[in-house]
Amino acid sequence: MKNLHTLIATTVLALAASLSTSAHAQMAGLGRADLLKESISVPGKELVQVRVDFAPGIEAPRHSHPGEEVAFVLEGTLEYRIDGQPPVTLKAGQTLFIPAGAVHSARNVHHGESKELATYLVQKNEPLVTLAK
Repeated sequence: MKNLHTLIATTVLALAASLSTSAHAQMAGLGRADLLKESISVPGKELVQVRVDFAPGIEAPRHSHPGEEVAFVLEGTLEYRIDGQPPVTLKAGQTLFIPAGAVHSARNVHHGESKELATYLVQKNEPLVTLAK
């Protein structure tokens, strides 16, 4: 019985770790396509680029990243909430800078699907997404 409990605990921890690295991709109505991951000239840093697709009314859970993010709205309208700042609503073609470690979320306020291109300058070998507590 003790081995079964150990197996269950290990499985739960592995699942939790995978959710923190791919939280966007795990939620129904929220998709993430990884586009680019490259080392850059700054030691210990890398550039990561993803496309995030939001179904109507979907909100990404509050989370943070181990570096800066630039969000560019490709399609639709997204409302961004960064802790300590007023909400910002962006339409296609508009951008937003999100500081390293800032807890934030984004919600599709468009009647159809919304999409963003997220570009990150982050620490290597760290999870890209960490869910807020």
